[in-house]
Amino acid sequence: MRSTDRGEGDTLEQKRDNAAKTISLVMVITLLGKALGLYRDRLLAVHYSTGMEANAFFTASRIPRVFFDAIFASAIAACFIPVFSEYLEKRGRKEALAFAGQFLTAMALLTGGVTVAGMLCPQPLVALFADYADPQTTALAVSLTRVMFPTVLFSGAAFSLVGILQAQDHFTAPALMSAVSNLVIIAYFFTLDGQLGIYGLAGAYLLGWFLQGAVQLPPLRRLDCRLRPGLALRSEGMKKVFALMGPVMVATWVQPITLAINARFGSRLYDGAGVSALEYASNLYLVIAGTFILSITNVIFPRLSRLTAGGREGEFQDTIRQTVHTSLFFVLPMSAGLMVVSRPLVSLIYGGGIFDRFAVEITSSALAWMSLGMAGYGVQNILSRACFARQDGRGPLAAGAASIGVNIALCQVLAEPFGVAGLAISSTVSSTVYALLLLLPMERRGQGVLDRGMLLDLAKMALSAAAMGLCAWAAQSGLSGWLPAGKAGELLSLALCAGLGAAVYFLLTFFLGLGEARLALSLVKKQKRG
Repeated sequence: MRSTDRGEGDTLEQKRDNAAKTISLVMVITLLGKALGLYRDRLLAVHYSTGMEANAFFTASRIPRVFFDAIFASAIAACFIPVFSEYLEKRGRKEALAFAGQFLTAMALLTGGVTVAGMLCPQPLVALFADYADPQTTALAVSLTRVMFPTVLFSGAAFSLVGILQAQDHFTAPALMSAVSNLVIIAYFFTLDGQLGIYGLAGAYLLGWFLQGAVQLPPLRRLDCRLRPGLALRSEGMKKVFALMGPVMVATWVQPITLAINARFGSRLYDGAGVSALEYASNLYLVIAGTFILSITNVIFPRLSRLTAGGREGEFQDTIRQTVHTSLFFVLPMSAGLMVVSRPLVSLIYGGGIFDRFAVEITSSALAWMSLGMAGYGVQNILSRACFARQDGRGPLAAGAASIGVNIALCQVLAEPFGVAGLAISSTVSSTVYALLLLLPMERRGQGVLDRGMLLDLAKMALSAAAMGLCAWAAQSGLSGWLPAGKAGELLSLALCAGLGAAVYFLLTFFLGLGEARLALSLVKKQKRG
């Protein structure tokens, strides 16, 4: 009996180690892509700042992304992967790949149709997404929208291939796609931007999206994934996808539509500069929050889908509970720290060129208030994936619609008196409402995560994060007169505040008995012994 238990324990420990290694690798690759994305945004900021061309470009690039995120991303990430996983689990690889070919064909036709429609009629779309007082900005946004709408087609192909790989536990190539795309755009800034300007930048973004799909092909060949096109909309798998797609679409609208709504209100602020400020701030926010949260959700979602297909409800619940606990352990201090250092961080990354003090102020204000919603953003991503893995979109449907309504109402109230800060607060409240509306019904059904131990741990995390934030703020205030001016001083300030904050948080959580802190210490000791 003991030897058997030990073997099972070793197997479980091996699985956890493998999952941790996979998440760590994906996180490192994702972080590389996000870092390149930050550098891409810095180049855009110093070349175009928050001027007319930048505002028009951000509107034009957002429109096809919102269409893809709101319609097709949901079908791929939340509908295709669970059904594909079910085919692999119950019907075998051959039938699963046949279904994948049918899905890829349907997505190509749908995204192609939307691309053609968007290129033919960009004017009403720009009017829906922005309300610029300057007609030149509107005209440029219309022209750039027509150029950039093939993003929908390229995104559909890339993410369909990503779904096939992730469902088979292959995450490296999907994680690399962002880095490849950003390298293309960075190369453009150093070579052709002076000659081709903002239209050339739009072309570079299109090439980057095309290559995101191309980098998925070699690993698909290595896995011997032979995908044959086939239009079978009435097949059992496609019927399941379409049945899930409606509710799931609304549930996954929250982030892209919230950003689009905020950008429309932002187009009325500071002669349109609110659009650029919100875009720079949200990109930086998603680098910090998204690198961690999306790395975890992308890895656990296929696993959750397989657990559901196999009827292993106990393992499913344990996975969700541990994921929420570990995510909040890291997200809460990131949120507190980002609020404190938002201004020097924005100045360090974007400041320079024509990105002046005013641009830094409005962007850092938006970033600070967005950071307050990081916990809600993390929980909503995890719990919505749990619902999608169960092939249940009704809960996320209602929660998503309610959070969008809350965001619109708050934007109308807060935009004028508080500017971009008011829009960021609206986004924060919206994501928190979404998370709560997913969490509370799960708790009532006995499928939630909030037992007494979890609530006590959350209180310890929040207390430690607040103390960390206060220490970082005191350090930043005390160091302001001692550090050199310019980028060197900003970098030193950020490094010292981050180091002090991390040390304070780790020590507090360790002495308060949180498992993640103790595990981290034991891993360090194990590494030293090794």
